[in-house]
Amino acid sequence: MAGEIDLNTLLTQMKPMLHEEGYVFVSVPDFYEIDLAMVHSTFKEKEGTTLILKKENADALGLNYDYVVSCITLTVHSSLQAVGLTAAISTALAANKISCNVVAAYYHDHIFVDQRDAKKAMNVLLKLTTNSKK
Repeated sequence: MAGEIDLNTLLTQMKPMLHEEGYVFVSVPDFYEIDLAMVHSTFKEKEGTTLILKKENADALGLNYDYVVSCITLTVHSSLQAVGLTAAISTALAANKISCNVVAAYYHDHIFVDQRDAKKAMNVLLKLTTNSKK
């Protein structure tokens, strides 16, 4: 099933959902062995493998991280070919001084923001949804 590509539809139907857990980004060597059930996401870079995982899992494994983030999932099924969704979201958050890291997966986009900014980010995204309906 193909995802949505129309930007206005994506914005009006994105239904952001805030996950309660804290997440962290860490980098481990390519040879690092980990139970993938503990990992939310991975990305291989030349310097090592980036893992996104729950803070509690990183702590249990003794992994170092810089800061704790919250994950907001846009529950609309967005196409990987959609144009402008990441830009619209990051622009709205930046206008409110909120840093974000966006991970696009097959079905949904996931927005990672500093845990201290999570509620504010949700308000910005909900406002963006409401304003797009006009």
